[in-house]
Amino acid sequence: MAAKEKLEAVLNVALRVPSIMLLDVLYRWDVSSFFQQIQRSSLNNNPLFQYKYLALNMHYVGYVLSVVLLTLPRQHLVQLYLYFVTALLLYAGHQISRDYVRSELESAYEGPMYLEPLSMNRFTTALIGQLVVCTLCSCVMKTKQIWLFSAHMLPLLARLCLVPLETIVIINKFAMIFTGLEVLYFLGSNLLVPYNLAKSAYRELVQVVEVYGLLALGMSLWNQLVVPVLFMVFWLVLFALQIYSYFSTRDQPASRERLLFLFLTSIAECCSTPYSLLGLVFTVSFVALGVLTLCKFYLQGYRAFMNDPAMNRGMTEGVTLLILAVQTGLIELQVVHRAFLLSIILFIVVASILQSMLEIADPIVLALGASRDKSLWKHFRAVSLCLFLLVFPAYMAYMICQFFHMDFWLLIIISSSILTSLQVLGTLFIYVLFMVEEFRKEPVENMDDVIYYVNGTYRLLEFVVALCVVAYGVSETIFGEWTVMGSMIIFIHSYYNVWLRAQLGWKSFLLRRDAVNKIKSLPVATQEQLEKHNDICAICYQDMKSAVITPCSHFFHAGCLKKWLYVQDTCPLCHCHLKNSSQLPGLGTEPAPQPPAGAEQNIVLQEGPEPPDHESPPGTGTQEGSGDSSEHINRGSASQEGAADAGEDPQIPEGEACPVESA
Repeated sequence: MAAKEKLEAVLNVALRVPSIMLLDVLYRWDVSSFFQQIQRSSLNNNPLFQYKYLALNMHYVGYVLSVVLLTLPRQHLVQLYLYFVTALLLYAGHQISRDYVRSELESAYEGPMYLEPLSMNRFTTALIGQLVVCTLCSCVMKTKQIWLFSAHMLPLLARLCLVPLETIVIINKFAMIFTGLEVLYFLGSNLLVPYNLAKSAYRELVQVVEVYGLLALGMSLWNQLVVPVLFMVFWLVLFALQIYSYFSTRDQPASRERLLFLFLTSIAECCSTPYSLLGLVFTVSFVALGVLTLCKFYLQGYRAFMNDPAMNRGMTEGVTLLILAVQTGLIELQVVHRAFLLSIILFIVVASILQSMLEIADPIVLALGASRDKSLWKHFRAVSLCLFLLVFPAYMAYMICQFFHMDFWLLIIISSSILTSLQVLGTLFIYVLFMVEEFRKEPVENMDDVIYYVNGTYRLLEFVVALCVVAYGVSETIFGEWTVMGSMIIFIHSYYNVWLRAQLGWKSFLLRRDAVNKIKSLPVATQEQLEKHNDICAICYQDMKSAVITPCSHFFHAGCLKKWLYVQDTCPLCHCHLKNSSQLPGLGTEPAPQPPAGAEQNIVLQEGPEPPDHESPPGTGTQEGSGDSSEHINRGSASQEGAADAGEDPQIPEGEACPVESA
């Protein structure tokens, strides 16, 4: 059953590709310019010019038929192709019969066939061919009435009966006319089928729109037609035909530089229409998806697919290519200029893929460094991928400087590649710090501040580059050529890459500043208080050699409590406000959550002396509060690190230890 479903899925795509290729051919063929060239030439009396308007109408009819073929249901599409195959087989039978009659006329032998070996061979070959054609037609049309497709065998029967050759020619024409009448009868009997299909399709469309809306209808057609895969297969077929046509006309092998130029020009030839451009966009999306899936599989193995069965990645690179192609008018350029522009756009796409690979690798590498996993193979895979992401962007920037004349957009690509390498350096630096902390078995002081400064430096450089892009775009809009698409891109870039980043960085800075001020305002526990408390930190579960005391008389490490305050300004145990009068400038205030049941009892138990008989051993005096705290830390430790480091939430894989716990 699974094999049948796969076969149906393959047929659903393969049978629709010719309709897109027909649309592409119709778009390339400009009928008006074609007839204008005929009119300007000396062939004014060319009979083709008399059918100008008929050709124009057939051109539009071709568009309609292509769209109908593209949107037909699979079962009707398969049936239509079977009819087409049957028509080809009948034409093959006609050709076999005509060739046989012609060969007999050339031989001019009218005697018995068994007396002439050559005549017997011609008869046997034609008879076998006609039998094969009749059998295939009956199988395709699923009928046992083979005589319906055997009209072309009449000349063979006439020759077997020693009918004169002139009469065999007439019989052959009669067989051809009889077959044509059969085809016309079949078409006439099914004349209302397209109308009935269109009528039922219209009713279904109206029902779907009334019940679910236009968006649901579009999504349903998108899924049924498998649009991304369909356009990708269409573009790959075009690209393969382009490569084949090149090598079939060349005898000498091409050099490496020639092969690179051939690759770029073939891609440029295969994106000269909107349909082929869409095919290239979806092909790039699938290539990016494959690279990112391979990257995640290299880092985590099969566990990557268990945690993330559907990776919705790769579409960003395709959309980037589409926007740049539309903005630059790619399909309107000549092939050489289009190839040059495509090389720059592909560099931008590769830079985007490298950045997406880093977004996958960064949280996995940091979580691996913070965990106690001793597997050298896991560490080798993580470090080797980071080294690749460190070296390859720098090499790509070097190649751009070597082969292209420098301009502002190439500088943007180079700066983006260098920023990727710098971010990888920061990730490796933090990974090394985590590993040093693991080998020392002691937490590194000010680890959180180091991580914040490393990520903050990269974010600042990224913000400066985005600001330069906006400044250049605004200057081009004001002093250069203004376009609606360019203005929209500048607006979107300004909002997402400048305004939101600046707002996120400023909020992160305010959270850190407020958390530091709160920690400084809390009293530091003395040695006598620590010995009397005799407990561990409820956040990191480590012994407390130094601690701060909250207004609700709870003891925590200053660094651990500071990380907690990056997320919320309440006590991790009792959820009371640590400083009710503090408000973050520029941020909305949120009501503090109510203390859970039993929190007041916890406070009373910790503030008041306990009876000696019920004194709890060290490490168990705050079990209830620790459990509550551990629940919050386990859920939010990754977000605490992200808020502290770069205003983002690094995704720590399931089962790995949290950097907060190791610190």
